[in-house]
Amino acid sequence: MLRDTFDEVAEVYDRARPAYPAPLVEALIRGAGLTPDSRVLEVGPGTGQLTVPLARLGCRITAVELGPALAAVTRRKLRPFPNARVELSAFEEWSLPTEPFDLVVSATAFHWIDPAVRVPRATAALALGGTLALVTTEHVAGGSWDQDFCDRIQRCYERWDPPTVPGLRMPQESELIPDTGELDRSGRLDAARVRSFAQENTYSAPEYLDLLRTFSNHRAMDTTALTGLLHCVTDLIDNHNGGSVTKRTLHHLITARRAA
Repeated sequence: MLRDTFDEVAEVYDRARPAYPAPLVEALIRGAGLTPDSRVLEVGPGTGQLTVPLARLGCRITAVELGPALAAVTRRKLRPFPNARVELSAFEEWSLPTEPFDLVVSATAFHWIDPAVRVPRATAALALGGTLALVTTEHVAGGSWDQDFCDRIQRCYERWDPPTVPGLRMPQESELIPDTGELDRSGRLDAARVRSFAQENTYSAPEYLDLLRTFSNHRAMDTTALTGLLHCVTDLIDNHNGGSVTKRTLHHLITARRAA
């Protein structure tokens, strides 16, 4: 399964994937009413990009991670926080504890969970009035992705990754409207709320290649095609884009409370 491939590059994932925007983390903490006494369940922490900021608050955190290498990195980063722990398991198979959580959160990972069980299990883990929070991440137009750069990088992908849609372009932020229907239909959650947070990160060519190596669709490419693509992208960044690329991402924070 593609979701298993992230574990193969856990250390690369940790250094390449950016932290979530501070305003998003602050909005999550305020919206869920978190305190040092709050119980938090995180589904799919990866290497702790969201776990660590929440752990700094002192919350009692249980993070359930499928990949042993990813879990090892997160455990290492959580050593200064005795109230945070990582359990190695697929969320679909993890035994829910009897004591409910004040917050169940999943950041850029919930789409990998079996859709037949993810919302029911997440909701079942919540205390009445507790918050289910999902963070989604989309790559959008902006940064240094002007028309010339888009055209050039598109040619790299069309050459080395034939399934690439011809003429593909980064979407505008206004085009991306999260679908909250899965939460709204659960019957156990109040109406979902959506807030948006954009950020830009600048990468050198080696840093950007590391980032690409952590994307599931790139990890699915055969070695020859991936190598050719990475060489093409390196040439584009170093020789046609001043040695760096600025990438813009849009995060949606989707929250809903467990109905009484």
